[in-house]
Amino acid sequence: MGFSVYGLIALNVISFILFGADKRKAKKDLYRISEKSLWVSAILFGAFGAFAGMKIFHHKTKKNAFRFGIPVLMIAEAGILWYMFRKGWLAW
Repeated sequence: MGFSVYGLIALNVISFILFGADKRKAKKDLYRISEKSLWVSAILFGAFGAFAGMKIFHHKTKKNAFRFGIPVLMIAEAGILWYMFRKGWLAW
């Protein structure tokens, strides 16, 4: 049983959308998406989408936990995905 590349893309798109939605809510002073939810979306193989969302929407870029944590998470996820690909666990 392999993991789907399309599923990974979907997780990253969701993470990206969450960062954008939270930035929009912050600008309008609305109820925000919790940082915990943003982290969970990144940890569930959505770190690349989270990083893109941080850069494009200029969101959470001053918080050190996000500024340094998301890139570290990206490196870890890239390593895990590379290992999964080499083992044949990552499928289209």
